[in-house]
Amino acid sequence: MSHVLKLGIPAGSLQEATAELFRRAGYRITFSSRSYYPNIDDDEIECLLIRAQEMARYVEDGVLDAGLTGYDWVVENAADVHEVAELVFSKVSRRPVRWVLCVPEDSPIKSVHDLQGKRVATEAVGLTTRYLAKHGVTAKVEFSWGATEVKPPKLVDAIVEVTETGTSLRANHLRIVDEVLQSTTRFIANRTSYTDPWKKQKIDDIVLMLQGAMAAEGKVGLMMNVPADRLKSVLSLLPALQQPTISHLADEQWVDVNTIIDESIVRHIIPRLKAAGARGIVEYPLNKVID
Repeated sequence: MSHVLKLGIPAGSLQEATAELFRRAGYRITFSSRSYYPNIDDDEIECLLIRAQEMARYVEDGVLDAGLTGYDWVVENAADVHEVAELVFSKVSRRPVRWVLCVPEDSPIKSVHDLQGKRVATEAVGLTTRYLAKHGVTAKVEFSWGATEVKPPKLVDAIVEVTETGTSLRANHLRIVDEVLQSTTRFIANRTSYTDPWKKQKIDDIVLMLQGAMAAEGKVGLMMNVPADRLKSVLSLLPALQQPTISHLADEQWVDVNTIIDESIVRHIIPRLKAAGARGIVEYPLNKVID
């Protein structure tokens, strides 16, 4: 019997970022405008496009063996799933997204305790309700279908909304009162599926490659030949990922140095390396870095 892993790909804002991460990890995912079943160039994986908000529930129920979704939606659904790995990437930045409690700039509300008996709008009702309960506050929490930022003060007293940069909140004259939750993308698995040896190995292999692709992002390899008597000064210029690899050449007067550095500093460091005595400097791209 052939093995197949049912994998959930998040629809919406994370969809293209997920496909790009998989591409860098060595998997090619292609989407069809009319299908919820993306193609992937691995016969052992069957992809299903699911909203991130629903992913954890389908993984918990076993409809999917595994999937990618935000930690916030795992919490929102109170889903009992196995978290395999944290994958820190998003559509704007590598910063976590933040769920924040907001009120109009001129609101008298200064803390969560001022929400007693008030009305709060949010897409994450479960998350917000548990947050309020933790602070001993009882308020009316209503589900918001969208455009949550425009609802206060006429429709609600406060909102709990997700933000990365805060730009939209400021544009709508909202003030952050408190941070409810920080969230990053997680690779989650159904608990029963993860006890299956084949599925566990398949999931772990995928995650290893995804993490390797993420570790390589923004980094390049540098290799160069260095006179042995200049090695110390050259090494002092290299902010290596771990330690540079040094290999002896046929000519004992020279050594080969291989290292990984941030791409952003390449243009600054190569002239300094050359001035320190390095020759035959080669920069090369990295697809994956596996620790």
